[in-house]
Amino acid sequence: MFNTEYDVIVVGAGHAGSEAAAAAANMGSKTLLVTMNLQNIAQMSCNPAMGGIAKGQIVREIDALGGYSGIVTDNSAIQFKMLNKSKGPAMWSPRAQSDRMRFAEEWRLMLERTENLDFYQEMVRGLIIEGGKIKGVKTSLGLEIRSKTVVLTNGTFLNGLIHIGDKNFGGGRAGERAATGITEELVALGFESGRMKTGTPPRVDGRSLDYSKMIIQPGDEIPDKFSYLKSTKPLENQRACHMTYTSPEVHNLLKEGFDRSPMFNGRIQSIGPRYCPSIEDKINRFADKDRHQLFVEPEGWNTCEVYVNGFSTSLPEDVQFKALRSVVGFENVKFFRPGYAIEYDYFPPTQLKHTLETKIVDGLFFAGQINGTTGYEEAASQGLMAGINAALQVQERDEFILKRNEAYIGVLVDDLITKGTEEPYRMFTSRAEYRTLLRQDNADFRLTPVGHELGLASEERLKAMEKKKTNSDAFIQFFKDTSVKPEEINPVLEAKDSAQVRQQDKMFKIFARPNISMDDMKQVASVSQFIEDNNLDKDVLEQTEVQIKYAGYINKEKSNADKLNNLERVKIPADFVYDGLTNLSMEARQKLSKIRPVNLSQASRISGVSPSDISVMLVYLNR
Repeated sequence: MFNTEYDVIVVGAGHAGSEAAAAAANMGSKTLLVTMNLQNIAQMSCNPAMGGIAKGQIVREIDALGGYSGIVTDNSAIQFKMLNKSKGPAMWSPRAQSDRMRFAEEWRLMLERTENLDFYQEMVRGLIIEGGKIKGVKTSLGLEIRSKTVVLTNGTFLNGLIHIGDKNFGGGRAGERAATGITEELVALGFESGRMKTGTPPRVDGRSLDYSKMIIQPGDEIPDKFSYLKSTKPLENQRACHMTYTSPEVHNLLKEGFDRSPMFNGRIQSIGPRYCPSIEDKINRFADKDRHQLFVEPEGWNTCEVYVNGFSTSLPEDVQFKALRSVVGFENVKFFRPGYAIEYDYFPPTQLKHTLETKIVDGLFFAGQINGTTGYEEAASQGLMAGINAALQVQERDEFILKRNEAYIGVLVDDLITKGTEEPYRMFTSRAEYRTLLRQDNADFRLTPVGHELGLASEERLKAMEKKKTNSDAFIQFFKDTSVKPEEINPVLEAKDSAQVRQQDKMFKIFARPNISMDDMKQVASVSQFIEDNNLDKDVLEQTEVQIKYAGYINKEKSNADKLNNLERVKIPADFVYDGLTNLSMEARQKLSKIRPVNLSQASRISGVSPSDISVMLVYLNR
């Protein structure tokens, strides 16, 4: 390795680094994954779960492109739930509870089986940059390793500082040292940096809890899975989670430690995640609420360690312990470790291109929490995109960018580089204006063909997707072409309190009614016969139902997306001088000069750039 020049070096082996290394190596690039501890590859630093609202869609997209996160999650899951099933399919979001130790082991084994991928354990302290281009990395032992591109995925390790009450100490996470040197070097090169905060709750001994006092939270009766590959299987057995609540007594006990809280005494000045606040922050911000939910989540199949979701805190350990013992079911709780907060360096992502390559140094890519995001899924998707684009650059192929109407990953990257973020960024379905197009059920339709073209998605994936699409299209056409007689359908309609028909009608029209499901339509003999004759599986039935029942919404969003793409086609030259356009507002000129949008569509999403500013630019560019 010491005499080898790599195509891609990935620094950090969390979720972003693992996906980046796998993508680059699978695309044929000679890749090195450097991390401070090879025993902690893809560690679940916080909650032992993957997916959730909008995050589940991201994991499906990673899988459809040929990434590993979906496969690893399926092979290490202990529970599966499809969230938001009471809402429309644009909101359905898969989530899996994971076995923390098995998850990391699965990742390690998959990476070790990946060709073109080498590993090295050491801290990267600096970068080798020559003539504005990356040339490799420098380690803490003074070793220089050359490469054509570098992907930084440092997570919370850059000058990480852990807080527990009035104590603080350097660290990237519990039990691991912080990474130093890189921030200072990047700032010297002209990069802007900042500080962010995140936190984690106590881990406790499940043997000391009284689950009979809690509300059981089982998985789905018929669990699904993440990966589109047939090689992973849905769970046959699941472990239950539980739910309990804080109380005014718990809140008062926590308040006793507020004067020793680093959040309130000025020790922590950086901004934490808005949508995952600490328990003390929740009590302070929502003073009118006398209780908050706590989800009691097992850390694996066989371990007794439990994650207390909803009790993230940096209060002194004695305060944490005393308050948690007042929670119903936790009266005799024993701690494995206290919760803590961690501050770390990040780099505002407006300094990046859509490929996640930095604007200042050619061949240098950032992915994950270094860009100001929070969450395993957001990190993994950025790692995948950075790894892909690093490999493409080495291979002198065109860059790979996903648009906002093509994937949640496209929304995530565009939000980051266009709007930036001053607090840890988390994905939600509400961030995607085309979420009816970006459903969790059709990520393979959207992304597997391009993943296969990149050299990531296998032939097996492509054929499975094509078969599913062919069968779905045929079934939809069957409903469009086939009529049903009143005597066949009226008993079904009557049972559902739906208006009966007086003459035969196309089944597509009847199926489109909001209260009629696939199970209802299967009661019609010709439908059940078509399913049987064509051996249609659950995924095809779901896809058919969604496309028929939401056809109007889907077509409307496609039309809106086409309008977006019209602005995407109006390119802005890289050296465009905005100061010369006096008809633009001063704020627009400043923001456009800083962000340097690549087209009018991106320009229109910059805060401070008005529709009238876009009109001025459109006229000018069309000249």
